[in-house]
Amino acid sequence: MAADPLDALRLTLMQDVLPVGLAVVERVRKGGARQVMAAFDGSNADPLGQLREEGEPAASRMRAQLDQVSPGLGNPVMKVEVRDVADASGADGAGGEPGDPVELQQRLAAIASRLLQLEQILLAEGPSGSSSGSSAPLR
Repeated sequence: MAADPLDALRLTLMQDVLPVGLAVVERVRKGGARQVMAAFDGSNADPLGQLREEGEPAASRMRAQLDQVSPGLGNPVMKVEVRDVADASGADGAGGEPGDPVELQQRLAAIASRLLQLEQILLAEGPSGSSSGSSAPLR
């Protein structure tokens, strides 16, 4: 959770309250107050969860629009802690020194091989996923 109370409040509003509110508005628009009360008729164990699920697509669109106005406004930027984790292959001494040029060449060759495999998979799927009908090779 966010360290700043205002950031925590904004995050809660954007992630929890906004989807429920938009679902309630949509239900009122479609069927009035009866439609809203139908969520709380006891047929569902978690009516707020149901409303949150119903309103999430609209809330997601609204957050994206807010991000277009000002990045981070709709989908708050989360502060993260980054730390370096020792590689398991280097921890047992099998990988050589961290700056070993041979190991670097081997890793780069493995990456190039994986990229080639990915390119082949994408070309085999065809241009159906792209709107232009052509795809540039990965390099």
